[in-house]
Amino acid sequence: MRMFVAVRPPASALSHLDEFLAVRRDAARFRWTPAEQLHLTLAFLAEVPDRSLDELVERLERAARKRRRFDTRLHGGGAFPNAARGRVLWTGLDLDEHDREELRRLAVGARTAAARSGVEVDGQRFRAHVTVARLGAPRELTSWVRLLDAYAGPRWRLAEIELVASHLREGPRKRPRHEVVATFPIGPPGTG
Repeated sequence: MRMFVAVRPPASALSHLDEFLAVRRDAARFRWTPAEQLHLTLAFLAEVPDRSLDELVERLERAARKRRRFDTRLHGGGAFPNAARGRVLWTGLDLDEHDREELRRLAVGARTAAARSGVEVDGQRFRAHVTVARLGAPRELTSWVRLLDAYAGPRWRLAEIELVASHLREGPRKRPRHEVVATFPIGPPGTG
């Protein structure tokens, strides 16, 4: 099963970003990410064997409990591999040094949980971002990056992570359909 571990911003944050982009989408023929699929990937798991799923869920729950909650917001922007020849347009999170480190540790914990469960993890370096659009061919995206650099959404508490199954070509217009398999609260029980 193809899966990923993710942070999904709350509906209020996603709708704020969606409204910001809505009036601008017609200016570019990008493959825009639907608001309901916007997320920050902590670990990508291309193939999770059925026999590993229960252990993966247990390990992810423990990994999330070891971290702390913090407030953030969708903010800024960038392009991969760069703005001059971008194929992916993204927004980031507004993080101070301590929260950036906490998010990095959350990603490491998710990746370690998967690896110890016998699940192969995508080896790319973790870069905190939420993909808002993909392009079929590289394109100059400097003006779009500047636009997103000026974006700042409402603040929200990063309080949970999700294990999500990605069913290829089962969604609208043959996009992936995402199904939340499990949700894990961040921090010890009773954390607010």
